[in-house]
Amino acid sequence: MKQKFSGACLCGQVTYTAHCAPVIVAQCHCNECRRLSGAGHSVGAMFAADAVTVSGAIREIEYTSAQQSVVTKVFCPTCGSPILGKNTGSPDHVTLTLGTMDDAGDLKVGVVIFERDAPHWDTLGDDVMRFATQPDWSPDP
Repeated sequence: MKQKFSGACLCGQVTYTAHCAPVIVAQCHCNECRRLSGAGHSVGAMFAADAVTVSGAIREIEYTSAQQSVVTKVFCPTCGSPILGKNTGSPDHVTLTLGTMDDAGDLKVGVVIFERDAPHWDTLGDDVMRFATQPDWSPDP
C-alpha cells in the first residue's frame, strides 16, 4: 500500500497530505456522520495526526459524542466539503474523508460502525438500475 495520500475540497482552497498508510478505513452510519455527509454514511481513513498536513483556511465545528468525547469536524468554509475529523478519544489520530482524496483506490473499508443506525435505503441490491456515467434520463413528469 502506498504511504502518501493527498486530497482537496471541491473548490481546491483546502488541501492535505498524509505521509503514512492509514490505521483503518471505516464506514460510519452514526447520526452525526449521516448529517455531515448528507448520505446514509460517511467513509474515512484514520491516520496518525502528526503525519497529516492541512493547507488553506478551514472552519471547525465541535460536538460531544454519545461516548462523551469531543468530536471536531473540519471543513472548507467556502465550499463546505468535509475534510477531516478529530476525536478526543483518539487524540493522536485524525480521520480524512475518502471522498476528498485524490486517489483512494488502494483503500478498502475495514470496519462498519453504527451499523444499527444504517437507514434501510443505504444498501443497494442487484435490481438497482446502474449507469457508467450521467444518464440521458429524467423521471416521468
